[in-house]
Amino acid sequence: MRAIRGAVAKLSAGGRPTAPLYRFQRWLYRGGRPSRLARVMNRIQVIVQEPGLIMPERLVTMRVPGRRTGRMLSFPLVVADYAGERYLVAMLGERSAWPKNVRAAGGRATLRHGRIERVRLEEVPPAERAPIIRRYLDCAPGARPHIPVDRRAPLEEFERIAPQIPVFRILPDVSG
Repeated sequence: MRAIRGAVAKLSAGGRPTAPLYRFQRWLYRGGRPSRLARVMNRIQVIVQEPGLIMPERLVTMRVPGRRTGRMLSFPLVVADYAGERYLVAMLGERSAWPKNVRAAGGRATLRHGRIERVRLEEVPPAERAPIIRRYLDCAPGARPHIPVDRRAPLEEFERIAPQIPVFRILPDVSG
């Protein structure tokens, strides 16, 4: 009985699952930054998903110049589709490095999933983010432990946290 209770996700006072997997995923990004293990796992994910052969199409690698070094950095991300458009969401909120790098690069980046796509990322105003964040949680189960709202919560709950979660619309980069 004890083993069964341990395997079943218990709900915390806030109604959020605290299953061992969720605790592990949160531990990987404690303090809002990836741990050494998370960085290694992310690097492996980039290597595996960039060719686009075995991973779902919504998993992409974003490449953007670092805001301090200018060196090209790669981030494994999940593309959320909503209302006919594609979006990238920063699961760690403003603590994520990639939104800062994208802003410093003027929104220019490349996405890769088999093919390279030059894109311009346009930040979505906080008032428009809630339904996109909800859709993102449906598309990215690994992000659920990091966003403090249950994916089935009413839209009002998402509106409350939307200003803290950067969301970028993916547009083609037509600048050449």
